[in-house]
Amino acid sequence: MPRCQADKSITRVTVGDFQFPLGVYPVEKMDPKPGYTVTFESADGGGEGGSGPGNTSGGFHPEPDGAEPGEEGERSGSGNPDDWEEWPDRYVFDAVISAHRVESLCRALFSLLPGRVYPILDVLGRDAFREVDPYITYELVGTDRFLNACRWLRDFFFEDGLVGFGAMSEEPFFYIFIDEHKIVTVRAEPVLKEKIEKVLAAFDLSAMSDPAGADSASHEHRGVLLAPGDRPELLDGEQILEFLKDDWKLVLNIDPETNVDDDQNALGTTAWRCLLRGENEKETRYAQVCLAADHLKQAEETAFDTLAEMCDKAEIDFDDAVVISADRLKTEEIPTIVEAITKARIKPVKGLQPGKVYGFGWVGEREAR
Repeated sequence: MPRCQADKSITRVTVGDFQFPLGVYPVEKMDPKPGYTVTFESADGGGEGGSGPGNTSGGFHPEPDGAEPGEEGERSGSGNPDDWEEWPDRYVFDAVISAHRVESLCRALFSLLPGRVYPILDVLGRDAFREVDPYITYELVGTDRFLNACRWLRDFFFEDGLVGFGAMSEEPFFYIFIDEHKIVTVRAEPVLKEKIEKVLAAFDLSAMSDPAGADSASHEHRGVLLAPGDRPELLDGEQILEFLKDDWKLVLNIDPETNVDDDQNALGTTAWRCLLRGENEKETRYAQVCLAADHLKQAEETAFDTLAEMCDKAEIDFDDAVVISADRLKTEEIPTIVEAITKARIKPVKGLQPGKVYGFGWVGEREAR
Protein backbone atom coordinates (compact mmCIF):
# COMPACT_ATOMS: atom_id res chain seq x y z
CA MET A 1 0.00 0.00 0.00
CA PRO A 2 1.59 3.32 -1.07
CA ARG A 3 1.73 6.04 1.54
CA CYS A 4 2.55 9.72 1.77
CA GLN A 5 2.54 12.33 4.51
CA ALA A 6 2.20 16.09 4.58
CA ASP A 7 4.95 18.05 6.27
CA LYS A 8 3.54 18.86 9.70
CA SER A 9 5.85 21.85 10.03
CA ILE A 10 3.81 23.73 7.41
CA THR A 11 1.41 26.19 9.00
CA ARG A 12 -2.13 26.08 7.67
CA VAL A 13 -3.61 29.45 6.72
CA THR A 14 -7.03 30.09 8.24
CA VAL A 15 -9.48 32.97 8.12
CA GLY A 16 -12.06 32.67 10.86
CA ASP A 17 -13.46 29.15 10.68
CA PHE A 18 -12.36 28.66 7.07
CA GLN A 19 -9.23 26.58 6.54
CA PHE A 20 -7.20 26.68 3.33
CA PRO A 21 -5.38 23.61 1.99
CA LEU A 22 -1.77 23.35 3.11
CA GLY A 23 -0.62 23.67 -0.48
CA VAL A 24 -2.53 26.77 -1.59
CA TYR A 25 -3.16 29.91 0.39
CA PRO A 26 -4.00 33.60 -0.17
CA VAL A 27 -1.25 36.19 0.11
CA GLU A 28 -3.59 39.13 0.43
CA LYS A 29 -6.51 39.86 2.71
CA MET A 30 -9.71 38.13 1.64
CA ASP A 31 -12.98 36.84 3.01
CA PRO A 32 -13.46 33.19 2.03
CA LYS A 33 -17.04 32.20 1.37
CA PRO A 34 -18.10 28.52 1.27
CA GLY A 35 -20.92 27.72 -1.12
CA TYR A 36 -21.48 26.70 -4.72
CA THR A 37 -22.60 27.94 -8.10
CA VAL A 38 -24.84 25.89 -10.36
CA THR A 39 -25.34 26.46 -14.07
CA PHE A 40 -26.74 24.54 -17.01
CA GLU A 41 -24.68 23.56 -20.03
CA SER A 42 -26.28 22.38 -23.25
CA ALA A 43 -24.97 19.40 -25.17
CA ASP A 44 -22.61 21.58 -27.21
CA GLY A 45 -19.15 20.71 -25.90
CA GLY A 46 -18.95 23.57 -23.43
CA GLY A 47 -21.99 25.81 -23.39
CA GLU A 48 -22.51 29.08 -21.67
CA GLY A 49 -22.42 28.42 -17.95
CA GLY A 50 -19.73 27.11 -15.70
CA SER A 51 -17.95 30.39 -15.27
CA GLY A 52 -17.35 29.86 -11.57
CA PRO A 53 -14.23 28.38 -10.01
CA GLY A 54 -13.10 25.13 -11.54
CA ASN A 55 -14.61 25.67 -14.99
CA THR A 56 -11.25 25.35 -16.73
CA SER A 57 -9.93 22.63 -14.48
CA GLY A 58 -9.02 19.22 -15.80
CA GLY A 59 -11.24 16.82 -17.63
CA PHE A 60 -11.56 14.87 -20.84
CA HIS A 61 -13.81 12.72 -22.89
CA PRO A 62 -12.73 9.16 -23.68
CA GLU A 63 -11.90 8.44 -27.28
CA PRO A 64 -14.31 6.49 -29.47
CA ASP A 65 -13.32 2.90 -30.11
CA GLY A 66 -10.38 2.76 -32.49
CA ALA A 67 -9.43 6.41 -32.14
CA GLU A 68 -5.81 7.33 -31.66
CA PRO A 69 -4.49 9.97 -29.26
CA GLY A 70 -4.95 13.36 -30.87
CA GLU A 71 -8.11 12.34 -32.72
CA GLU A 72 -11.71 13.10 -31.84
CA GLY A 73 -12.49 12.56 -28.18
CA GLU A 74 -9.16 13.60 -26.71
CA ARG A 75 -8.88 16.46 -24.31
CA SER A 76 -6.39 19.17 -25.17
CA GLY A 77 -4.18 20.96 -22.69
CA SER A 78 -5.33 21.20 -19.09
CA GLY A 79 -9.03 21.06 -19.60
CA ASN A 80 -10.60 23.75 -21.80
CA PRO A 81 -14.23 22.59 -22.16
CA ASP A 82 -14.36 23.99 -25.71
CA ASP A 83 -11.88 21.29 -26.75
CA TRP A 84 -14.00 18.35 -25.62
CA GLU A 85 -16.21 16.11 -27.68
CA GLU A 86 -19.90 16.83 -27.21
CA TRP A 87 -21.26 15.91 -23.81
CA PRO A 88 -24.96 15.56 -22.93
CA ASP A 89 -27.04 18.28 -21.32
CA ARG A 90 -25.66 18.73 -17.83
CA TYR A 91 -25.62 20.82 -14.70
CA VAL A 92 -22.31 22.22 -13.49
CA PHE A 93 -21.61 22.69 -9.80
CA ASP A 94 -18.52 24.53 -8.53
CA ALA A 95 -18.20 24.15 -4.77
CA VAL A 96 -15.94 25.93 -2.28
CA ILE A 97 -15.58 24.38 1.16
CA SER A 98 -13.13 24.59 4.05
CA ALA A 99 -10.11 22.31 3.62
CA HIS A 100 -10.96 20.15 6.63
CA ARG A 101 -14.22 19.13 4.90
CA VAL A 102 -13.05 18.70 1.30
CA GLU A 103 -12.27 14.99 1.56
CA SER A 104 -15.58 14.16 3.24
CA LEU A 105 -17.52 16.11 0.61
CA CYS A 106 -15.65 14.36 -2.18
CA ARG A 107 -16.30 10.92 -0.72
CA ALA A 108 -20.01 11.68 -0.57
CA LEU A 109 -19.95 12.78 -4.21
CA PHE A 110 -17.80 9.81 -5.24
CA SER A 111 -20.67 7.58 -4.08
CA LEU A 112 -22.56 8.75 -7.19
CA LEU A 113 -19.93 7.21 -9.47
CA PRO A 114 -20.70 3.85 -11.10
CA GLY A 115 -18.51 0.78 -10.72
CA ARG A 116 -15.96 1.77 -13.39
CA VAL A 117 -14.59 5.22 -14.23
CA TYR A 118 -11.96 7.12 -16.17
CA PRO A 119 -9.53 8.74 -13.68
CA ILE A 120 -8.08 12.20 -14.41
CA LEU A 121 -4.90 13.75 -13.02
CA ASP A 122 -3.37 17.20 -13.55
CA VAL A 123 0.08 17.89 -12.08
CA LEU A 124 2.00 21.15 -12.06
CA GLY A 125 5.11 19.59 -13.50
CA ARG A 126 8.72 20.46 -14.30
CA ASP A 127 8.42 20.89 -18.05
CA ALA A 128 10.01 24.17 -19.10
CA PHE A 129 7.31 24.97 -21.66
CA ARG A 130 4.12 23.53 -20.13
CA GLU A 131 2.70 24.53 -16.77
CA VAL A 132 0.38 21.57 -16.23
CA ASP A 133 0.92 17.93 -17.15
CA PRO A 134 -2.55 16.54 -17.98
CA TYR A 135 -2.95 12.79 -17.54
CA ILE A 136 -5.95 10.72 -18.59
CA THR A 137 -6.77 7.10 -19.23
CA TYR A 138 -8.50 5.50 -22.19
CA GLU A 139 -9.33 2.39 -20.18
CA LEU A 140 -12.07 2.03 -17.59
CA VAL A 141 -10.69 1.50 -14.09
CA GLY A 142 -12.56 -0.01 -11.17
CA THR A 143 -13.93 2.75 -8.94
CA ASP A 144 -12.57 0.86 -5.93
CA ARG A 145 -9.07 1.29 -7.37
CA PHE A 146 -9.67 5.03 -7.74
CA LEU A 147 -11.04 5.33 -4.20
CA ASN A 148 -8.23 3.27 -2.67
CA ALA A 149 -5.60 5.60 -4.12
CA CYS A 150 -7.53 8.62 -2.83
CA ARG A 151 -7.51 7.09 0.66
CA TRP A 152 -3.89 5.90 0.66
CA LEU A 153 -2.57 9.20 -0.72
CA ARG A 154 -5.03 11.65 0.84
CA ASP A 155 -2.43 14.32 1.68
CA PHE A 156 -1.29 14.38 -1.95
CA PHE A 157 -4.80 14.69 -3.35
CA PHE A 158 -6.51 16.88 -0.78
CA GLU A 159 -3.68 19.07 0.57
CA ASP A 160 -0.99 19.46 -2.10
CA GLY A 161 -1.21 22.64 -4.13
CA LEU A 162 0.45 21.16 -7.22
CA VAL A 163 -2.16 18.56 -8.15
CA GLY A 164 -5.75 18.27 -9.33
CA PHE A 165 -7.59 15.00 -9.82
CA GLY A 166 -10.95 13.44 -10.51
CA ALA A 167 -12.89 10.88 -12.48
CA MET A 168 -15.73 10.63 -14.94
CA SER A 169 -18.21 8.10 -16.25
CA GLU A 170 -20.34 8.03 -19.37
CA GLU A 171 -23.39 6.08 -18.18
CA PRO A 172 -24.56 7.89 -16.23
CA PHE A 173 -22.65 10.96 -17.32
CA PHE A 174 -20.89 12.14 -14.16
CA TYR A 175 -17.70 14.17 -13.97
CA ILE A 176 -15.95 15.29 -10.78
CA PHE A 177 -12.68 17.19 -10.56
CA ILE A 178 -10.90 18.64 -7.54
CA ASP A 179 -8.49 21.25 -8.83
CA GLU A 180 -5.20 22.47 -7.36
CA HIS A 181 -7.15 24.99 -5.23
CA LYS A 182 -9.29 22.10 -3.90
CA ILE A 183 -12.38 23.58 -5.47
CA VAL A 184 -14.78 20.80 -6.42
CA THR A 185 -16.38 20.81 -9.87
CA VAL A 186 -19.17 18.38 -10.76
CA ARG A 187 -20.78 18.00 -14.17
CA ALA A 188 -23.71 15.61 -14.28
CA GLU A 189 -26.78 14.84 -16.34
CA PRO A 190 -30.00 16.49 -15.11
CA VAL A 191 -31.39 13.35 -13.46
CA LEU A 192 -28.59 13.58 -10.86
CA LYS A 193 -29.10 17.27 -10.02
CA GLU A 194 -31.31 16.69 -6.98
CA LYS A 195 -28.95 14.08 -5.50
CA ILE A 196 -25.97 16.41 -5.86
CA GLU A 197 -27.87 19.28 -4.25
CA LYS A 198 -28.77 17.06 -1.30
CA VAL A 199 -25.10 16.14 -0.81
CA LEU A 200 -24.06 19.78 -0.91
CA ALA A 201 -26.83 20.74 1.51
CA ALA A 202 -25.65 18.04 3.92
CA PHE A 203 -22.35 19.94 4.09
CA ASP A 204 -24.11 23.24 4.78
CA LEU A 205 -23.33 24.58 1.32
CA SER A 206 -25.82 26.91 -0.37
CA ALA A 207 -26.15 28.06 -3.96
CA MET A 208 -24.78 31.58 -4.46
CA SER A 209 -23.28 33.77 -7.14
CA ASP A 210 -19.90 34.38 -5.56
CA PRO A 211 -18.34 31.60 -3.47
CA ALA A 212 -14.74 32.47 -2.67
CA GLY A 213 -11.81 30.12 -2.21
CA ALA A 214 -8.06 30.59 -2.52
CA ASP A 215 -8.27 31.40 -6.22
CA SER A 216 -10.46 34.44 -5.52
CA ALA A 217 -7.41 36.41 -4.36
CA SER A 218 -3.69 36.55 -5.04
CA HIS A 219 -2.40 33.22 -3.82
CA GLU A 220 0.54 30.83 -3.90
CA HIS A 221 0.90 27.10 -4.51
CA ARG A 222 3.35 24.71 -2.91
CA GLY A 223 4.04 21.01 -2.57
CA VAL A 224 3.49 19.72 0.96
CA LEU A 225 4.75 16.15 1.02
CA LEU A 226 7.37 15.00 3.48
CA ALA A 227 9.89 12.55 2.00
CA PRO A 228 12.79 12.08 4.43
CA GLY A 229 15.60 9.76 3.44
CA ASP A 230 15.05 7.60 6.52
CA ARG A 231 11.38 7.01 5.65
CA PRO A 232 11.51 5.20 2.29
CA GLU A 233 7.91 4.05 2.70
CA LEU A 234 6.74 7.66 2.21
CA LEU A 235 6.38 8.53 -1.46
CA ASP A 236 7.26 11.90 -2.93
CA GLY A 237 5.32 13.50 -5.76
CA GLU A 238 7.36 11.86 -8.51
CA GLN A 239 6.93 8.41 -6.99
CA ILE A 240 3.20 8.97 -6.56
CA LEU A 241 2.90 9.94 -10.21
CA GLU A 242 4.76 6.76 -11.15
CA PHE A 243 2.37 4.69 -9.02
CA LEU A 244 -0.76 6.35 -10.41
CA LYS A 245 0.39 5.98 -14.01
CA ASP A 246 0.60 2.25 -13.41
CA ASP A 247 -2.46 1.90 -11.20
CA TRP A 248 -4.84 4.15 -13.13
CA LYS A 249 -3.30 3.39 -16.56
CA LEU A 250 -2.64 7.09 -17.13
CA VAL A 251 -1.05 8.60 -20.21
CA LEU A 252 0.09 12.17 -20.82
CA ASN A 253 -2.65 13.81 -22.84
CA ILE A 254 -0.65 15.73 -25.42
CA ASP A 255 0.02 15.16 -29.10
CA PRO A 256 3.23 13.07 -29.03
CA GLU A 257 4.32 14.17 -32.51
CA THR A 258 4.22 17.93 -32.05
CA ASN A 259 6.31 20.18 -29.83
CA VAL A 260 4.50 23.32 -28.69
CA ASP A 261 4.29 25.49 -25.59
CA ASP A 262 1.15 26.42 -23.66
CA ASP A 263 0.35 29.10 -26.25
CA GLN A 264 0.65 26.55 -29.07
CA ASN A 265 3.85 28.11 -30.39
CA ALA A 266 5.97 25.58 -32.28
CA LEU A 267 9.27 25.02 -30.47
CA GLY A 268 11.17 22.85 -32.94
CA THR A 269 13.97 20.81 -31.39
CA THR A 270 14.23 21.02 -27.60
CA ALA A 271 16.25 19.38 -24.86
CA TRP A 272 14.59 16.68 -22.74
CA ARG A 273 15.23 14.90 -19.47
CA CYS A 274 13.71 11.42 -19.43
CA LEU A 275 13.34 9.17 -16.39
CA LEU A 276 12.99 5.47 -17.17
CA ARG A 277 12.28 2.34 -15.14
CA GLY A 278 13.51 -1.11 -16.06
CA GLU A 279 12.41 -4.30 -14.33
CA ASN A 280 13.13 -7.99 -14.24
CA GLU A 281 12.53 -10.71 -11.66
CA LYS A 282 15.58 -9.69 -9.64
CA GLU A 283 15.57 -5.91 -9.61
CA THR A 284 13.98 -2.61 -10.50
CA ARG A 285 16.34 0.10 -11.71
CA TYR A 286 15.97 3.68 -12.82
CA ALA A 287 17.91 5.73 -15.33
CA GLN A 288 17.95 9.30 -16.59
CA VAL A 289 18.75 10.47 -20.10
CA CYS A 290 19.37 14.04 -21.26
CA LEU A 291 18.78 14.34 -25.00
CA ALA A 292 17.47 16.48 -27.82
CA ALA A 293 14.32 15.64 -29.77
CA ASP A 294 11.70 17.19 -32.01
CA HIS A 295 8.73 15.86 -30.00
CA LEU A 296 7.72 13.49 -27.20
CA LYS A 297 7.60 10.39 -29.37
CA GLN A 298 11.16 10.92 -30.60
CA ALA A 299 12.36 11.70 -27.07
CA GLU A 300 10.92 8.45 -25.70
CA GLU A 301 12.27 6.40 -28.60
CA THR A 302 15.74 7.89 -28.14
CA ALA A 303 15.57 7.26 -24.39
CA PHE A 304 14.58 3.62 -24.92
CA ASP A 305 17.36 3.10 -27.47
CA THR A 306 19.89 4.62 -25.06
CA LEU A 307 18.68 2.45 -22.19
CA ALA A 308 18.93 -0.66 -24.35
CA GLU A 309 22.49 0.24 -25.37
CA MET A 310 23.54 0.82 -21.76
CA CYS A 311 21.88 -2.41 -20.64
CA ASP A 312 23.89 -4.32 -23.24
CA LYS A 313 27.10 -2.78 -21.92
CA ALA A 314 26.17 -3.58 -18.32
CA GLU A 315 24.85 -7.04 -19.25
CA ILE A 316 21.42 -6.25 -17.81
CA ASP A 317 18.31 -7.83 -19.29
CA PHE A 318 15.05 -6.12 -18.40
CA ASP A 319 11.71 -7.81 -18.96
CA ASP A 320 9.99 -4.45 -19.20
CA ALA A 321 10.94 -0.78 -19.44
CA VAL A 322 8.79 2.34 -19.27
CA VAL A 323 9.31 6.07 -19.49
CA ILE A 324 8.07 7.56 -16.22
CA SER A 325 8.52 11.18 -17.24
CA ALA A 326 9.84 13.21 -20.15
CA ASP A 327 10.27 16.89 -19.37
CA ARG A 328 11.53 19.52 -21.76
CA LEU A 329 14.44 21.72 -20.73
CA LYS A 330 15.79 25.05 -21.84
CA THR A 331 19.01 24.62 -23.80
CA GLU A 332 21.05 26.46 -21.18
CA GLU A 333 19.99 23.89 -18.58
CA ILE A 334 21.69 20.98 -20.35
CA PRO A 335 25.14 21.26 -18.68
CA THR A 336 23.58 21.41 -15.20
CA ILE A 337 21.33 18.42 -15.86
CA VAL A 338 24.13 16.39 -17.44
CA GLU A 339 26.38 17.06 -14.46
CA ALA A 340 23.61 15.95 -12.10
CA ILE A 341 23.07 12.76 -14.10
CA THR A 342 26.66 11.80 -14.96
CA LYS A 343 28.80 13.78 -12.46
CA ALA A 344 30.72 15.05 -15.49
CA ARG A 345 30.88 18.58 -16.84
CA ILE A 346 30.19 19.56 -20.42
CA LYS A 347 30.48 22.85 -22.27
CA PRO A 348 27.37 24.96 -22.94
CA VAL A 349 25.36 23.58 -25.84
CA LYS A 350 24.88 26.04 -28.71
CA GLY A 351 22.87 24.00 -31.21
CA LEU A 352 20.51 21.08 -30.70
CA GLN A 353 20.66 17.97 -32.86
CA PRO A 354 17.52 15.79 -32.82
CA GLY A 355 18.32 12.35 -31.43
CA LYS A 356 21.58 13.42 -29.78
CA VAL A 357 22.18 12.12 -26.25
CA TYR A 358 24.06 14.46 -23.92
CA GLY A 359 24.13 12.29 -20.83
CA PHE A 360 22.98 8.98 -19.32
CA GLY A 361 23.10 7.82 -15.74
CA TRP A 362 21.71 5.11 -13.49
CA VAL A 363 19.66 6.53 -10.65
CA GLY A 364 20.01 3.33 -8.66
CA GLU A 365 17.63 0.77 -7.34
CA ARG A 366 14.34 1.67 -5.71
CA GLU A 367 11.81 -0.66 -4.27
CA ALA A 368 9.06 -1.31 -6.80
CA ARG A 369 5.90 0.42 -5.57
